[in-house]
Amino acid sequence: MLRYFGWAYAFTAAGLLGAFWLGWSYSGTMSGALSFLMIGVILAVLEISLSFDNAIVNANKLEQMTPVWRHRFLTWGIIIAVFGMRIIFPLLVVVVAARIGPIEAIRLAATDPEQYAQIIHGAHLSIAAFGGAFLMMVALSYFVDAEKDVDWISGIERSLRRFGAIKGTEIALVLLVMLGFSSALPEAQRGTFLYASVFGLIVFLGVELLGQILDRSDATGQVARGGLGAFLYLEVLDASFSFDGVIGAFALTQNLFLIAIGLGIGAMYVRSMTIMLVERKTLTEFRYLEHGAFWSILVLSVIMFAQTLVHIPEVVTGLLGAGFIGLSLLSSLRYNRLVDHKL
Repeated sequence: MLRYFGWAYAFTAAGLLGAFWLGWSYSGTMSGALSFLMIGVILAVLEISLSFDNAIVNANKLEQMTPVWRHRFLTWGIIIAVFGMRIIFPLLVVVVAARIGPIEAIRLAATDPEQYAQIIHGAHLSIAAFGGAFLMMVALSYFVDAEKDVDWISGIERSLRRFGAIKGTEIALVLLVMLGFSSALPEAQRGTFLYASVFGLIVFLGVELLGQILDRSDATGQVARGGLGAFLYLEVLDASFSFDGVIGAFALTQNLFLIAIGLGIGAMYVRSMTIMLVERKTLTEFRYLEHGAFWSILVLSVIMFAQTLVHIPEVVTGLLGAGFIGLSLLSSLRYNRLVDHKL
């Protein structure tokens, strides 16, 4: 375990020390420092619980990637994940929503965290709509596939697989869901919701198209699996997974730097879990584990849409995701026992 999680353990120690120091510098008291330390731990656990499915999907994609791009994702990718989504993304939200410069956004985060948090929450509708549409496309693209030959929740998955022969089925399903949720919103919010969700749909299709173009080899015209296109896909996917955690983190603290520490620790564990899943070939050993991850993504996408109407605690999201993955793991173990018994 130390081989896979060594860097995560080291980052955890450094991050928690940073959280303690941050609390001391803000409050000047031991209780304030311990409070920051505890919030950092909770944020890390929250991020890990929300990201089991992310690690499984990453591992599935990494198995198809070339060694060079696999290494780049596990090095450059984690830098983008930790610093890009956990620090730069919240700053960009404030820059766009408040129409201020990035330096002013940093000053606002450092000196007036409550106003900073209010601006972030004010952009929640657009973020939830974009993330919901993108993640629903990710999940349905897996299930609505005529070439998929293994079903876990057989009745539903078999029906979705049959629609795989009809092009655009998953897009139509996402559009119907978008229309359903938009009709339940107040009229003043419908335009914002539809604009953001359609943009999420377009980004998914754009990444898919760009991936196919970028991954084509120069002479043969064949698609080279797992190049720059797969890298971009995983980065956008990680960003979409991170929306929920970043927004939810502001319910615990308004301090951007503490949020970056806590969620950054969680991101390091996701990276370690991804490496372990790839190297140990866990996805091939557990038949339904990948199915559980994509069901978890589908549920997360519905929750993100639903959060435009009502608040859903992040712990509910984490428990539902972990529940699907846990059940798929149990089903995989049961299947393996049956196969071993027949042999």
